[in-house]
Amino acid sequence: MSDTAGTTDPTGILDEAFERLHGFGPERLGRLTNHAPMAVEALAARGQAGAVHRWLDRYAPKLEDLPAPVAPITVAERHTALGDPRRAADWIGHFGREIAARPWREVLAEWWPVLLPGMCGGSTHPVIRVGHAVRALAGGETTPRLAELAHGLGYWAARHRPVTGLAPLPGAVSAAEALDAVPPITDRAAGGFPDRLARVRGLPVWAASVTDPDQARRALAELVRAATHRYATHGHGDEVMLVHAATAPNAVLRALPALPRALWVPSLRAAWTASAAVTAMYAPDAPVAYEPRGSVAAAEVAELALAHGDEHVIKFTDTALDIGDERALAAALRAVELGEPLGWPGGRPVAGPR
Repeated sequence: MSDTAGTTDPTGILDEAFERLHGFGPERLGRLTNHAPMAVEALAARGQAGAVHRWLDRYAPKLEDLPAPVAPITVAERHTALGDPRRAADWIGHFGREIAARPWREVLAEWWPVLLPGMCGGSTHPVIRVGHAVRALAGGETTPRLAELAHGLGYWAARHRPVTGLAPLPGAVSAAEALDAVPPITDRAAGGFPDRLARVRGLPVWAASVTDPDQARRALAELVRAATHRYATHGHGDEVMLVHAATAPNAVLRALPALPRALWVPSLRAAWTASAAVTAMYAPDAPVAYEPRGSVAAAEVAELALAHGDEHVIKFTDTALDIGDERALAAALRAVELGEPLGWPGGRPVAGPR
C-alpha cells in the first residue's frame, strides 16, 4: 500500500484548483460536505490533473461561499469552540495563522490528538480532507497546499464530535472478521449520520492490544484493505456512506508519516471506531456474492472513476488504488456501478497527463 507518496503535479493545476476552491465553505445546504478539494487532489495524484478544472466546472455550482467569521479563536476558546460549526471560518483562519507562523507538521502534531476523538464529526469528511492535504504537502509545500491543510483542520475543529459510551463487544483477530462482527444499529432506514451515530451502542474490540507504533501502522493498513474489500460485497447497503469505512482510516494512514510515532497507536484506535461505526450504521442486511472482475489495469479503473465523475467514487477509487490488488479494484468498479454519475457536458472527459 502506498501511504507515503506525495501528490506531484508539475502542471501546477492542483494549486490552481485549491486557490479556486478556498473561497468556498467546507459545507453546503447546512450539512452536506464540499468534496471538491479532496476529489481534485485524488485526481491529480492519479495522473488526471488535466481533467481537474473541467470536473470543477461541473461540481462548483453546488458550492456555497465561505461563511462569515464570528470572531478570532482565542486561547480560552481552543477547546470550548470545538464542535461549533458556526465557527468554521474562525477555525480556518486560526489554522491559517498557525501554519503561517510555524512548520505545518508541528501544528498537525499539536492538534492531531485534540481532534482525533472527534473524527466522526462531519461524517468523517474533515479527517479525510486533512489526509488528502497531507499527501499533497508531501509532494510540495506550496502556499495553496498549506492553505488547504488549514481549511481541513478548521473543518475538523468545527465539526468535532467525540463518540463516547461505547460498550466493548467480543471482537476478532483480523480486521475483516472484526468488521463482519459489527452489530447493525436499530432502524437503519431512519435518520442521517448524526442520528445514526447516536444509536451506535457498542463495537467489537479489535487491535486493542496493539502498543507498538509499527504494529499500529500495519494494523491500520489491514483495516483499510479489509474495509475496501468489503465494499465489493456490502456497498449496496449505502453506496455513498459505506465508502467512508475505508476512506476515513486511509486518511489517517496517509497522515502517519507526518506525525510523531507516539500518535500512531491512538490513531489506529480512532480509525477503527470510525470505520466500525460507519459499518454499523449502513451495512446491508446481507452481502452479495463476490464477483471477480478478472485482469483489469489500475489505470483503467482510474479512468472509469473520472468518467463517472461522482466525488465519492473518485475518492474511494483513490483508496482502492493505494491497495491495488484484484479485490480492491473490483470494489472500485462496484462503486462505479452503484454510484450516481456526476455527468459531463459533451461526454466523457479527456484524461490528463500521466
